[in-house]
Amino acid sequence: MIIGSRYNGPPGSGNGGWSAGTFAAAAHAGPDVPGPVEVTLRRPPPLATPLTLDAGEVRDPDGHLVAQVAAVSGFPAVAEPVDLATARAASAAYPGLVDHPFPGCFVCGPDRADGLRIFPGPLPGGRTAAPFRVPDGVDTVTVWAALDCPGGWSVIAPGRPYVLGRIAAVVEALPRPGDECVVTGVTAGAEGRKARVHTSLYAPDGTRLAWARATWIAVQA
Repeated sequence: MIIGSRYNGPPGSGNGGWSAGTFAAAAHAGPDVPGPVEVTLRRPPPLATPLTLDAGEVRDPDGHLVAQVAAVSGFPAVAEPVDLATARAASAAYPGLVDHPFPGCFVCGPDRADGLRIFPGPLPGGRTAAPFRVPDGVDTVTVWAALDCPGGWSVIAPGRPYVLGRIAAVVEALPRPGDECVVTGVTAGAEGRKARVHTSLYAPDGTRLAWARATWIAVQA
């Protein structure tokens, strides 16, 4: 497995959702993990570096533990659908357009013209929503990435950046290339530096395609 250089989150490391999706896809390629998996990131995923998955552990060439992958039971989606007009209006107020801890993030960075450009704006009740134009070549890794940042932006605040620590996702169906879908996020709870969030991806007709639960961890600005 290699996280390509363009799929970064914070500078010099892989976007959490893209990296976790890559590790999940590798786990699903084997015969022993047919259902949902949860990925726990133990260090920033390195870019352009060969990584191996063995016995649920992702390691770099020096043997450092990068992530752990474990099977989990299915879990329900939490967020309710948001219509496209509401998502567009929320996205126009995306805080990251003016104050982003990692503006080069492949998923939500405003500096990335070649990224997914998912800009989650605030809604009442600790929720976020954003439109998502599905790229050509969409796969499960793309969906994991799309399910990442909208949850984080339900807790990120000025001077208090967060990074993904753990995520589990269920992908029932892939979105169609070219569709304008909606991604939502919501805060489920917080304790100390950790915040629990949920995200969902919806087709243009409101059909839920995928959902995730995640833990984000506050870091020093």
